[in-house]
Amino acid sequence: MTEPKIITERRGHILLIGFNRPEKRNAADFELLRLLSDAYGVLERDPELRVGLVYAVGDHFTAGLDLADIGPRIGADGLTIESDDGINPWQVSGQRLSKPVVIAVHGTCLTLGIELILASDIAVAARSTTFGQIEVSRGILPFGGATIRFPRAVGWGNAMRYILTGDSFDAAEAHRIGLVQELVEDGEQFDRAFAIAERVAAQAPLAVQAALANAKLAVREGDAAAEAQLQPALVRLATSEDAAIGMQAFLTRTQAEFVGR
Repeated sequence: MTEPKIITERRGHILLIGFNRPEKRNAADFELLRLLSDAYGVLERDPELRVGLVYAVGDHFTAGLDLADIGPRIGADGLTIESDDGINPWQVSGQRLSKPVVIAVHGTCLTLGIELILASDIAVAARSTTFGQIEVSRGILPFGGATIRFPRAVGWGNAMRYILTGDSFDAAEAHRIGLVQELVEDGEQFDRAFAIAERVAAQAPLAVQAALANAKLAVREGDAAAEAQLQPALVRLATSEDAAIGMQAFLTRTQAEFVGR
């Protein structure tokens, strides 16, 4: 039996989600995209899971779309990848993900790989990673959110410099413009991303999700919409079991062990 093109593993409160098509440089065909969306659905639904960590098996994160497989599937309404239980990992349609995602990239990271970084929350890159938003070189446009999120994340000029030319750029440039948050030596990207994911998972999960939701609300609907939800969110959290645990840990100077209630 062949291994699945997306592999998952639970480590404590973290769901590891791995691209596993190394013989094709982890190029994404429809099966891989469907399995990836299913993994995001598992992350969302399982109350024991607090953080997702996306990484890749092999020498490359992803060479982008497998156009030979995906191209014929693009119909009059575009392309739908998620099943009934899945969540679009690029968050451009369907149900929104309420939990944070950390991502570790290396090797080649093209098109949908950059868009997955932009749809995630914290990104770690190996120093030798090469990036490219090359859709215009293939006669299509980025349709996983780069046209929306790339300019917000790195500034209009920096985003257009790479979206409109299809030129590649290195990890130092990705870090300079703010696409990735940390650079590490090659081979260390997974361990560093996992350490960050562990740190996030150790915090009060309801508070993490509330903070993430408010930040996303500000981006999508503006500051006023997010401001209107701050006090109601605070009231909800203040009455939670985790808030009591956090206060007790503060008073006793001990490590809080949050329960997600």
